Amino acid sequence: MRRKKLNIVLASVLLATMALAGCNSQGSAPAQNTNTQASGGSTEPSSGGGEKILIATQSPLSGSQSAIGDAIKTGAGFAIELRKEEFKKLGFDLQLFPQDDQADPKMGVSNAEMLVANADVLGVVGHFNTGVAIPSSVKYESGSLVMVSPANSGVTLTEEGKKTVHRICARDDAQGPKGAKYAKEELGVTSVFLIHDKTAYGQGLVDQVKAQFEKDGVKVLGYEGVNQGEKDYNFVVNTAVASNPDLIYFGGIYPEAGIIIKQAKEKGYQGKFMGGDGIDSPDLLKIAGDAAVGVYLTALAGDAKQTEEGRKWAEEYEKVMGKKPGTYSDYAFESANVILNGIVAAIQANGGKKPTREQILEQVHNTKEYQGKFVKVTFDEKGDNKYADVFVYKFEKEGTSFIGKAE
Repeated sequence: MRRKKLNIVLASVLLATMALAGCNSQGSAPAQNTNTQASGGSTEPSSGGGEKILIATQSPLSGSQSAIGDAIKTGAGFAIELRKEEFKKLGFDLQLFPQDDQADPKMGVSNAEMLVANADVLGVVGHFNTGVAIPSSVKYESGSLVMVSPANSGVTLTEEGKKTVHRICARDDAQGPKGAKYAKEELGVTSVFLIHDKTAYGQGLVDQVKAQFEKDGVKVLGYEGVNQGEKDYNFVVNTAVASNPDLIYFGGIYPEAGIIIKQAKEKGYQGKFMGGDGIDSPDLLKIAGDAAVGVYLTALAGDAKQTEEGRKWAEEYEKVMGKKPGTYSDYAFESANVILNGIVAAIQANGGKKPTREQILEQVHNTKEYQGKFVKVTFDEKGDNKYADVFVYKFEKEGTSFIGKAE
């Protein structure tokens, strides 16, 4: 009797396991969860008939940089929502496939390996951190998986000869010098103390700023690095404040910038503060408080709300996505559209069938004179956008105010 009961229990467990396996094999890629693998598939092109096309994002969705990471994910998601019906008519089920790279190179590479292994993934919007994008791009290159970044400004990214790598934003060898020129010519800066966060982005940007300041005769009083993730930077702040510069310039991300700004003000610093696009987040005000008011920054995207079209876009964005657009939402939107345009062109060139990644890569790489809502895009051979600009903003109590294009 005991054996018979045991057999019945084992049979029940087996049936339940089979049922769960059946559900999982039919599930679609999650729209919101991160680091979740979608089902794989053949790498060969196949005819359209409701087949999945996944557009991945790679950005920090957890940790201290998640505010910008989520804005990138949601911006790409908005583009996908607006174009789902278009792809449905072509016979494809277009989906967002967001991944959390945690602003960590190891996680970015791990995610990239998973994306390359999934044949339904036909493009990547990302990353935010250049130090994550560079090693991850090695994996994209191995799988001919096209990447279009809304935010990576590190010069090295597109200097390594990878055909899969593209960005619609400016490089730091444009952002750094233009920021330095603005500080000298418009803010009257004659001396500066430079601080960076030791990352590929932060140090790379500061090196560009330093070179321009030295070229223009601005005295560099100090050049120091700090470690990301620490809660106290007094050891560098004390040195910077003691040197009494006209400007403290920081190359890095807003969590560290907020602490440095706050501590410098607490020590009586009366000069100006400036940073690159990495400090462009409302969270800077939360971290630094009133000390952030008056801080200048260069950004790689203009203010969407400067035009009537941009304001309408922002209203529709909030209605569809349930939140206001954030830093790089607009450029993530444009990056996704550049990829989607490439996929549509590849589908048409392939007789309506699902194209290969190589076919999509060719179309995206050859993007010429794409006129988006916020940026014009023509990629050069390296994957840089020849129309990329740099803009200047200033923090006020309610957020950033747009000053204009940096010349």
